[in-house]
Amino acid sequence: MDPVVALDQAVVLVGRFPALAGATLAVEGGERLLLRGPNGAGKTTLLRCCAGLVPVVDGRASVLGVDLRSDRRSVRPHVGMLGHWTQLYDDLTVADNMRFWGRAAGASDPEIQVALERLEVGRRLRRVPVSQLSAGQRRRVALAVLVARRPRLWLLDEPHAGLDSQGRDLVDDLLVEASAAGATVLFASHELERAGSVATRSVAVVGGAATELRIEQAGDVR
Repeated sequence: MDPVVALDQAVVLVGRFPALAGATLAVEGGERLLLRGPNGAGKTTLLRCCAGLVPVVDGRASVLGVDLRSDRRSVRPHVGMLGHWTQLYDDLTVADNMRFWGRAAGASDPEIQVALERLEVGRRLRRVPVSQLSAGQRRRVALAVLVARRPRLWLLDEPHAGLDSQGRDLVDDLLVEASAAGATVLFASHELERAGSVATRSVAVVGGAATELRIEQAGDVR
């Protein structure tokens, strides 16, 4: 079976700057892959590349069997990405945001309700405009959108950001559940102790290139 993500010397430019400079990476189905590295190394760009959001200008790149150099739009419906921005509409309520994003992905109303309950978003909070939510509440709603969409590939940039301890534990559980259900997870994090306990494998991103580092035991990210 082909890898879910296959990059071979992939180059992505931001302006004229090579934010990814010859990244090579293979990710198999069901993996939970941790992306490590300092700020500016290219972790976010790598995630956006896998989501089909930025063009690959050189090398080879495919996600879910789709050639990103020729047809990166086709991969987007099958990928769910949560970045630093939640992409929620501030002027809409939580419930309205969930209906909009959920139905755009073909999720039914019961699936949307299950996702909200899984993220412990209470019924009273669902009537509140997103503009009035705390950072942690926004993060939970954005994660609920991701759960409702049921993507085949999860891409998360600092998924624990803005969450309390209970919320962080919930994220860890979600990532394990997603891969157990057959999805593949790539996530970037600076919280190496926590993230390492969730990841099945780790990759160091240095200077826009991905260097594979296999984890011999769960939680070993040294």
